[in-house]
Amino acid sequence: MVSGMNAHLKIHQLSEQLNTVIVGKSSQISDCVGCLLAGGHLLIEDVPGVGKTTLAHALARSFGLQFSRVQFTADLMPSDLVGVSIYERGREAFVFHPGPVFAQVLLADEINRASPKTQSALLEAMEEKQVTVEGSTRALPNPFFVIATQNPHDQLGTYALPESQLDRFHMRLSLGYPDRVAERELLRGAERRELIEQLPAVLSAPELAQLQRSVSQIHSAEAVLEYLQDLVAATRSGRWFVQGLSPRAALAVLRAAKAQAFLCGRDYVAPDDIAAILPQTAAHRLTARSDAGRGALEQVRAMLDAVPLP
Repeated sequence: MVSGMNAHLKIHQLSEQLNTVIVGKSSQISDCVGCLLAGGHLLIEDVPGVGKTTLAHALARSFGLQFSRVQFTADLMPSDLVGVSIYERGREAFVFHPGPVFAQVLLADEINRASPKTQSALLEAMEEKQVTVEGSTRALPNPFFVIATQNPHDQLGTYALPESQLDRFHMRLSLGYPDRVAERELLRGAERRELIEQLPAVLSAPELAQLQRSVSQIHSAEAVLEYLQDLVAATRSGRWFVQGLSPRAALAVLRAAKAQAFLCGRDYVAPDDIAAILPQTAAHRLTARSDAGRGALEQVRAMLDAVPLP
């Protein structure tokens, strides 16, 4: 198990290792680590070729978790994810063959290229950490994370994720293009696949579970909770968004803020933690008003400027 000082050393090693694979994106990597420490699922959205899948692979390996990868396509069926029972003559019975969802980390690559029916097969898995197949409920491994990548909605062959599924993702991030210095390092460096194959596991599953418990025990004062409720109320006011954040979303923001505080070496949540993490945890759950002239992410940032810090 990891002690307090050793825990932060491990987190530092983890972040440094990820930064060697995805260069020039330290803030996004910090958010990814915080998302998994908070026990949430992660959605990485961006154009093809900027490192979404590479980051997902590196996260799974560095966290020391068993993982499987599924390339989502238009013809992917729900049974391809959760598994199916096949009659085996030798046993004279149907035997369940588990699908790739039975892993500690499921890398759902280009999730929005699959049909809505297949996307919905993940809902129960993401929320309840179980799947129901042919009337039987089967528990998923612990921990269980979905790290999904998706392409922008305006690209050919994509389906928009339904609101109910977006709400299951704790955080949505975008990597963006690297700056010139980072891109030069990529051009000079080793092949990313080779780097990933050489990555050692920095944490084990029990150590991750202990870190998650430490994150859940981070203190949040009444003033911080008041600030969070002010922000949630602002999303529901009708001024910024069509619909506001749900109580489940508010809890997700608080868990992400606790992880942010933990990564900063504090045992309490500051209002700045809420403000820093709100765009990544709230924007994908919100729809900007049509007359706003801005997307949900820009609206969240504008709202943060309008709601005073305590």
